Amino acid sequence: MKKERFYILNGLILALVFALVMGGCAQTATTTQDTKKAMTSQEMVAEAKSKICEVSVSEAKELLDKGGVVFIDCREPKEFKMGHVPGAINIPRGLLEFQIDKKVPEKDTKIIMYCKKGGRGCLASFCLCRMGYTNAMNMDGGWMAWEKAGFPIE
Repeated sequence: MKKERFYILNGLILALVFALVMGGCAQTATTTQDTKKAMTSQEMVAEAKSKICEVSVSEAKELLDKGGVVFIDCREPKEFKMGHVPGAINIPRGLLEFQIDKKVPEKDTKIIMYCKKGGRGCLASFCLCRMGYTNAMNMDGGWMAWEKAGFPIE
């Protein structure tokens, strides 16, 4: 009889501890969600766009002609191989944070990011700014705008 009470009491204590731990985790998750609104991808791009510099494709072409700027194509390698801005470096968006300082170690380098239409480029430019790159810009309209303008491609 004493053993049964012991097991029941231990089981109740264990259940109480588990409930308190899980309740604490659930409370933390709820608090985090309440203080930070979940965002859609469009909202994330809009927020990034409001905090970065953008250049038009014609401005990007002028900068390419002048030199002294690094173009980074953040599309996937398969997209990059189908055509890109002459001399551009391919760093896919998902690898940017891990590869940028190897390929562009100087934080004050003029960088023009681009993707297919502009969304990934905005997010990538915003990321570079947060990483301390002071001259990171996004090419508005991305690769499609460059191609539509009839500018040179590799």
